[in-house]
Amino acid sequence: MPLTPPVVRAQLLIRKPADEVFAAFVDPESTTKFWFTRSSGKVEAGKTLKWEWEMYGASADVQVKAVDPSKRIAIEWGNAGATTDVEWDFQARADGTTLVVITNSGFKGSDDEMVAQAVDAKGGFTSLLAGAKAFLEHGIQLNLVGDHAPDAHHKA
Repeated sequence: MPLTPPVVRAQLLIRKPADEVFAAFVDPESTTKFWFTRSSGKVEAGKTLKWEWEMYGASADVQVKAVDPSKRIAIEWGNAGATTDVEWDFQARADGTTLVVITNSGFKGSDDEMVAQAVDAKGGFTSLLAGAKAFLEHGIQLNLVGDHAPDAHHKA
């Protein structure tokens, strides 16, 4: 019996208000401090973007499906034939903090391929949240993405 496609969830409390956390995820001036190295623009509903990780010579095409300011971002991303859906929920809390919950679904392929994609996504989104927390709370750039696989850096 085939595996039901996995759904990945990663979450982390960021000790900043939801509007500030949300802004960091839609504005590449901030996002490049903790995730991708380049974006073709801001995250806005209906836009098609390209996100790049230059150190790896990698990129992803991004279709922005929905943006609810300070609350939610929904995208489809990946490369032709291998896209998945990602949603960020920014849950404002009474104490001025934000719980960010990222859900990734729509993995395709064999059971083993879907599991491998899900495990990779869980690790990637966990690192993303840790980097965002350090940057937004303390102004520290941890370089988690670049340091994850230093031997895989793209040679120009």
